[in-house]
Amino acid sequence: MFPACPRQELYHRCEVFVQIDLVSDKQDMGQFIRFPWKVYEGNPHWVPPLLKEMEFMLGDKNPFFKHAESAYFLARENGAVVGRIAAIIDRNHINIHNEQVGFFGFFECLPVQIAAAEGLLNAASGWLKERAIEVMRGPMNPSVNDECGFLFEGFDSPPMIMMPYTPPYYLDYMEHCGLAKVKDLYAYISVIKDVPSADRLEKLAASLRKRIPGLVVRPANMRKFQKELSAVKDIYNSAWVHNWGFVPMTEEEIDSLADRLKSLLVADLLIMAEVNGDPVAFFMAVPDFNHVLSKLNGKLGPVEILKFLWHSRKIKDIRVLTLGVKEEYRRKGIEAMLYLASFKAAMKRGYERAEMSWVLEDNVLMQKGCELMGGKLYKKYRIFERIL
Repeated sequence: MFPACPRQELYHRCEVFVQIDLVSDKQDMGQFIRFPWKVYEGNPHWVPPLLKEMEFMLGDKNPFFKHAESAYFLARENGAVVGRIAAIIDRNHINIHNEQVGFFGFFECLPVQIAAAEGLLNAASGWLKERAIEVMRGPMNPSVNDECGFLFEGFDSPPMIMMPYTPPYYLDYMEHCGLAKVKDLYAYISVIKDVPSADRLEKLAASLRKRIPGLVVRPANMRKFQKELSAVKDIYNSAWVHNWGFVPMTEEEIDSLADRLKSLLVADLLIMAEVNGDPVAFFMAVPDFNHVLSKLNGKLGPVEILKFLWHSRKIKDIRVLTLGVKEEYRRKGIEAMLYLASFKAAMKRGYERAEMSWVLEDNVLMQKGCELMGGKLYKKYRIFERIL
């Protein structure tokens, strides 16, 4: 686990000189990408990301950066890297929400390095403020559509796919450096075979089919993946538009995500709902490939591919990534039908648990939906902000 970092110990290194450097070349970026291995060394719950995936996320090929810009910083003490951070401006967020909010992300820092944490946060704040940003929010890695938040409850188990894992002392760093909570995100866990309301949901499904003529709930047709993806794009961006902090993904971003996820998707865990042939809702869950990534140490060479194939057969968990329902069909029970169809398919395939994440702390409707499926709140994540 992480070294102890009691609150009183945060301060005793403040006189140590820490240098904050802007990442300016490939060598710096290599250090930026590989630094987490130093932070989480020996921690059994951390899941190393694929190095190639990190290079993509931070590089120009990521379509997010067609409407965003970023700067990356390293903290060094006596020449050794002790921390990192990214400063991010998403022009789409500014235009949609009409607020001068920027972000920090990819924050990592060694324990008992408050001077480094403060220097990194100040560097990101300064870069953002120079560009007329008034509020810094994060962590976003690099956006709300990716991994975001610092873990603050649930440190005793690994994260599921595309969810973060961070040490508890980051929360102390944020508070000491003057950042305040802006929003909490929840993750629920459900034992699939123990879903208490399955019979009730079956009755609801039968009733819905009578009340909504032409309603069909079906698994995605992977042979017509592009057509299914087009429907998902339309529903996703319209269904989430009123959620806190939401920024619609561009066509290119959704295509890129789909391309990266396609090999992980299981047809009957991507569920579509149609009324008279028109898509009105979708549900997407994926197997928890973090179980596999934890064995690869960030690499994907010939040996790791063999490990990937072997350990993929042993995955027992799924993560519900997203659920979208067009506004005119909400609160009619379609959400429950989608959950029911996916959980039945998951049980048939031998999956044992489902994580439903993330859910906003004030989204009571989604929380009740998770609880209906036997979900228990087991992890919480926090997003912070600083007024600049």
